[in-house]
Amino acid sequence: MGFLLLEGGAEFGGDMREPDLKAMELAGGLDVPIRVIPTAAAPDHNDQRAGNNGVHWFQQLGARDVHSIPVLDKASANDERNVRLFRDAKLIYMLGGFTHYLGQTLKDSLVWRAVLDAYQNGAVIAGSSAGAMVMCQFYYDPGQRQIHPGLDLIANSLVLPHHNSFGKNWAPQLTAQIPDVTLIGIDEQTGMINDGGNQWTVYGRGIVTLYADGKKSIARRGETFSL
Repeated sequence: MGFLLLEGGAEFGGDMREPDLKAMELAGGLDVPIRVIPTAAAPDHNDQRAGNNGVHWFQQLGARDVHSIPVLDKASANDERNVRLFRDAKLIYMLGGFTHYLGQTLKDSLVWRAVLDAYQNGAVIAGSSAGAMVMCQFYYDPGQRQIHPGLDLIANSLVLPHHNSFGKNWAPQLTAQIPDVTLIGIDEQTGMINDGGNQWTVYGRGIVTLYADGKKSIARRGETFSL
């Protein structure tokens, strides 16, 4: 089993060096295959620019084998040419953007199955904003104002991205709607990485705020917590 990295948004700059370098270390170093998934940026035709930003960022961190893979819709998510590129990946990074589009495109796709196989073989699965949201059992789509089933890498959870700006505003509504689900508020320029299990450590600029069992708790940079 591999590792998970969830980031709150405003990726590819500043204090995101810390969580991303840690993810690269866990993945095996500078020479391992890193694959960027730009799906969430496809609806507004921003996928190529956003994907290239991810490639350049990881190259700046020293990565030598990093590519953005054009998984843009259901057809490309089931294209065997794309599937092959994920089977041996060691760090798979999902960009932010349109959350529901990302979740629905990857759900039950051959690419996602390949990502899960890579994860079972020790890869790191990472996501920022929408990319982090779909990793949980549930995600909130602000456009539809609805809660949807996620890709379920983290049970009984839902991420509030950009928590220090607008994400915190979702907390009262969602706490009332799904009181038994843990809400994970992640600040921008902040990430949380697990140890292969339920223990998590905070990296980057901000904090992680947990809403669980009617209580609110905070974990700061360098602190650990359990889900």
